[in-house]
Order: sequence, then C-alpha cells, then structure tokens
Amino acid sequence: MTAWPNPFIEQRADPFILRHQENYYFIASVPEYDRLEIRRAATLEGLRDAEPVVVWRKPDTGPMSQLIWAPELHNIDGTWVIYFAATHTHDLDKLGMFQHRMFALACTDECPISGSWVEKGQVKTPFDTFALDATTFRHQGKQWYLWAQKAPDIAGNSNLYLAELENPWTLKGPPILLSKPEFDWECRGFLVNEGPAVVVHGNRLFVSYSASATDENYCMGLLWIDLDADPMQASNWHKSQVPVFTTSYENRQYGPGHNSFTVTPEGEDVLVYHARNYTEIEGDPLYDPNRHTRLKLIRWNEKGMPDFGIPPADTL
Repeated sequence: MTAWPNPFIEQRADPFILRHQENYYFIASVPEYDRLEIRRAATLEGLRDAEPVVVWRKPDTGPMSQLIWAPELHNIDGTWVIYFAATHTHDLDKLGMFQHRMFALACTDECPISGSWVEKGQVKTPFDTFALDATTFRHQGKQWYLWAQKAPDIAGNSNLYLAELENPWTLKGPPILLSKPEFDWECRGFLVNEGPAVVVHGNRLFVSYSASATDENYCMGLLWIDLDADPMQASNWHKSQVPVFTTSYENRQYGPGHNSFTVTPEGEDVLVYHARNYTEIEGDPLYDPNRHTRLKLIRWNEKGMPDFGIPPADTL
C-alpha cells in the first residue's frame, strides 16, 4: 500500500512508528498528556485498529507528573527504551516557557507491551533547561542521542543537539549544537527547532526537524551529512535554507511536522507526521487534540535528496 487513509490515527500527535523484526510499533502523545501507550501490529496498516496498551502512567507529583510529551520507542542492543519529556508543573517560568526535561524508561523483556518498564530518571545534559523530543540512532558503530533544548545564551525556545551515548540514558562526552532557529520560517510565533528524526539514504544521513509555533506555521526543515563524515564536527553538517514540508492551504492540511520515519515491508521510506485540518484553534494550540497522525511515502530525487512533497488532503 502506498496511500493510506488520512488521517491514519486520529488525535495522536508527535507520532513515532518503529519497525522491529516482524512487527510495527506505534507510540505518540495522547491528548490528556498523562500516559504512555504502545500499539503493535504485524502490518503498518494494522496499527490503525491495534489495541493501545498503557505501559506507564504519570505519578501525581514530582518531575514526571505533568504534560507527558512526544514519546519514542527504541530497541538498543536488546533493551527497549522509551524517551519522553515531562515536567512538574503546568505553569510557565519567568521566561514564559514550560519546564520539561527528558526522561527514560527501560524494559529488558522481549515484548515491550507485556514487559515490565523501569524508570531510569532524567537524561541529564550539560545545562538544566527546557528539553524535549529525544531520539536515538546507530551510526559509525556508536549510539547517538539527538534532542531539542533551550540554551541559556541563545534566544528562542529550543535548538538541536547531538551527543554520543554511554548507555541509553547517559550521555558520553559533551554535545554539539546541530541547528538553531535562524531563518524566518523557523521563527514564526516561536523560535523553535525540535522533533528531530533520522533517516539514511544512499551515502547520506538526514535529520528532519520541526520549526516555529505548533499552529499552521509549524513546518519541517532538513539537515544532512555524508555517512563517512565526523558527526561531531559541526561544519560537516548541511542545512536547507527553505522548509521541506509545509502547510497546504489547498489541501487543508495545517502545521505538518513532528515526524518520524518508518519503512514498508518492501523497503520504501515512509514519513510519519501529524497535522490539523483546520486553523480555527481556540486557546493554546498545544491543548487542541486534533493533531492527527498521517503517513506519506518519501520520494528520492536523482541527487539522492528526499522529496517530501505536499501534505495530502483528508480522505476520511
């Protein structure tokens, strides 16, 4: 199947789909921001009707007790890991920002749905500031951690950082700054680079990310590096000066972003993202539940670069 129902799964923002062995796994932000749930299916299409299984609920108090955002599920050398952002309060601090930090859960059972999950605490970085949207990937024989965080000395909400991992919840050495909001399309409403995702094609590793406020201004940017280049050398990275996936007013698809990547059984690369089908949002867009999960095939051009195209219109 190369065209999926749109929306694919309703009211699931920040979607992440992992293909592992014979199964597909789905995890995303739920509208209540209060739990982590996983769906599993033998096929990509089967995720739509798969029963969500709650594997963790937030406590009533403490650093992980509010606004559970953007979980990702990974299998790192046989250990299942969920990264997610959480905070201790709904209130904004004096900078007008939420106070999220990144946290990790681990499960060594074979099945992440029926297994036992253990809290591993905060994934600490060199500065204790707003942090979210962590992902991980294997590259050049090392496990890497890629995330968004507010820097004390850089204007805006969040930049993208990269570091090697000592273990799935501990950084090894200092990170490097990969990208910060600098173009107009990254600075609409808020100065934001967040939601990084990794895909490899040909001789390049690509990092997509999301930018600007979470309304119709939300869009996707792109970084890339040669596979044999040192990823800890910032000058080896390239950045698109224009967004690569944006609102389609014609198709009534607004604010596409916070994507992940998966593959079909045939090896085709799939863009997994969320978008709304209206712009009339009452109050804070963050609390509007209708950022739906959507899927779209990625095309690769003759230069080996991804062509994400235009968000397709709803079919449902």
